[in-house]
Amino acid sequence: MSAPSLEEIRKRLFVSVLSDCLDAVGLREQALPARIRPLDESLFMVGRARTAAYMEVFHVEPGENPYELEMQLVDGLLPDQIPVFACANQARVGPWGELLSTAAQVRGAAGALMDGCVRDVRAIRAMGFPVFHGGIAPLDSKGRGKVMAIDVPIRCAGVEVASGDLVCGDADGVVVIPRAAEGEVLRLAFEKIEGERNTLEELRAGHPLIEVFRRHGVL
Repeated sequence: MSAPSLEEIRKRLFVSVLSDCLDAVGLREQALPARIRPLDESLFMVGRARTAAYMEVFHVEPGENPYELEMQLVDGLLPDQIPVFACANQARVGPWGELLSTAAQVRGAAGALMDGCVRDVRAIRAMGFPVFHGGIAPLDSKGRGKVMAIDVPIRCAGVEVASGDLVCGDADGVVVIPRAAEGEVLRLAFEKIEGERNTLEELRAGHPLIEVFRRHGVL
């Protein structure tokens, strides 16, 4: 099959089937931990990562713009990209809020992912912008965390992410699909959802689960 578009992925796939297919190709550490949750469980996020690495800080130098690289990344977002922030001391920093969501959304970003905290949650939910986070807190990043590098390999909540990787998130959580494995994982995922469709039809018709599994090998 030809490479599916991001729109096809949004319409037909979901995170749990992608996680199963990552497992099937031996990539069993690509799902972010359960503490990473969506602000809005009704939204499905699919896009390409743009990474940022935060270090923990405890002051701001006089005259310094502590948001410089963060602004550079957000201003440079292209349609369907997803800023992915790896934060040192995640509970102490809230790098994302309404203003960054607005700037990202108008540039066509597909969402945002961070292992740190998020704030302005009511405003972001009202925007319909997908944000996946490691907690909710009112904390600004100023004087607590600072982006030291963008578009470098990071570990977000322990999962390796590189700019350009495919990031998918829904109510079940978030997975990161490395570029090198993307074609195979997506091929398996589209095959698997066809098997699941047949399995559901037979289960709804009352066929025994063990027989349906024997025929389709899907559970």
